Amino acid sequence: MFRIQTMNKISPQGLELFPRDQYEVASEIPRPDALLVRSADLHSIVLPDTVKAIARAGAGYNNIPVDDCRRRGIVVFNTPGANSNAVKELVIAALLLSSRDILGGIRWAASVADRDVGVPDLVEKEKARFEGPELRGKTLGIVGLGAIGVMVANDAISLGMEVTGYDPYISVDAAWNLSRQVQRADTLEGLLARSDYVSLHIPLADSTRDLLDAEKFHLMKKGVRLINLARGGLVNETEVIAALEAGRLGAYVTDFPSTELLACKKVVCFPHLGASTPEAEENCAVMAVRQLMVFLTTGTIKNSVNFPKCRLDQRAPFRLLVANRNIPNMVGQITTILAGGGINIMDLINHYRDDYAYNIIDTEQAIPPDILEQIVAVDGIIRVRTIGT
Repeated sequence: MFRIQTMNKISPQGLELFPRDQYEVASEIPRPDALLVRSADLHSIVLPDTVKAIARAGAGYNNIPVDDCRRRGIVVFNTPGANSNAVKELVIAALLLSSRDILGGIRWAASVADRDVGVPDLVEKEKARFEGPELRGKTLGIVGLGAIGVMVANDAISLGMEVTGYDPYISVDAAWNLSRQVQRADTLEGLLARSDYVSLHIPLADSTRDLLDAEKFHLMKKGVRLINLARGGLVNETEVIAALEAGRLGAYVTDFPSTELLACKKVVCFPHLGASTPEAEENCAVMAVRQLMVFLTTGTIKNSVNFPKCRLDQRAPFRLLVANRNIPNMVGQITTILAGGGINIMDLINHYRDDYAYNIIDTEQAIPPDILEQIVAVDGIIRVRTIGT
């Protein structure tokens, strides 16, 4: 029986996937095997030693202590692509709102609602205040061609835009789904220089914090519209406001409001609406639950943000799962211990990611406790788990 602790309200469509005879699921549960989370901040929480995995029902994972989990052998999953359509639709809305002063026009129309007569004539007189360019024929630069970036690129092509993408780490799956009409930028600077609109679709990390600042804004066309529904920290807020006030930027649309941004009239702030659709919440929950169940029952890792992707078709009745530091002769030491205990290995796979590695080893015999203790005692071993029928 696996024990799953939910740290937020999770869509019932996801929770219903847990077989009740194999899983106990609750918001308060002692010694959980895994955590299921959306936005709850886990940085200040002491994670029990029993926790083997954390599944984030969403793409971002800034609320999870990923590095600490890696050191403890806790696999952290996210759900890339599950909320892509919801975010993509909001990006399209952001493009339109950044082009034409639709919000200003709505506010103005509401301000004259109490007039008894003359509204049609007044509308004709004032409408020019809110005009703006069409999207068709303009160039959209997309930074980051993951699941969301690809969908935005393809839909922008359908709207008649010229699309340029920059992503030195684009995956094979993303490349297959990307329209052939999308042009490739060799550098971020090159993309910024040619774009009328720029949309960000990359994660926040030390290397991407304040990616767009005063220096980058000066590379852009005057009046460029900037869309950031990815992460607030990707853009230097102080310098984006200065660029807007100087007329260097035409508009900034973001999903991450702050006091300073809300005070700037040229900023359109959404209240973090990117994935806030019932469909996205359901998709993320279903994907997170399925990844957790597969990991707990087979050891398979997919869509982890801190351990390598690893899968092995199981042909043996017993399975050994080992997380370790990525140092020489780890596999050799493990297999030597198994051989010394008379354990026959039927199949194995070892994958690594940066300084950490993960092993799936299928055996004909169950591994006795004394053999497991020898493996755990090897310098560099982080976590050992067995699965057996």
